[in-house]
Amino acid sequence: MDRALRLAFRRSFPADRSRWMQCRDEIYQDILDQGWNPERRSFVQSYGSTALEAACLVMPLVFFMSPSDPMMLETINAMAKPLKQGGLMSGEGIYRYSLEHTDDGLPGGEGVFNMWTFWLVEALTRASKADASRLREARLLFERMLGMSNHLGLYSEESGLCGEALGRIFPRPLLTWA
Repeated sequence: MDRALRLAFRRSFPADRSRWMQCRDEIYQDILDQGWNPERRSFVQSYGSTALEAACLVMPLVFFMSPSDPMMLETINAMAKPLKQGGLMSGEGIYRYSLEHTDDGLPGGEGVFNMWTFWLVEALTRASKADASRLREARLLFERMLGMSNHLGLYSEESGLCGEALGRIFPRPLLTWA
């Protein structure tokens, strides 16, 4: 709804803006009320769940929440913890979710998701406005990820325990540090 509103405003498309804004605001409030798990102190995979989901890292990237909002900072903290401490991090990057808490129906294990790891880098970078130490953490993770590309500068969708490419391939992000 938010993107439809933005498109309608920017392109002067006809839209029932007041109704769309009300619907957008109701969805936003519903996610705040149902998607936040107070025991986990994090946004979670689904309503009523305690499972973390790295896709929540996109929330500040699409301007759903401020990256310095306390709920978003807590979500980043929860996900950035190692798997053994209930988070989603491994030494190489971030898992999309924990297989202990989520049955995805697929055989075998998962690797760390490279795109999600870059989302974490971006979320940490944006959160550094509230906590400057986040920028150092983001930079270290970003530099580690630069070493995960292949000889063509491409990344696989996932990386295995030994750094092997798993899944689909995507190009190196065009990011620079100011």
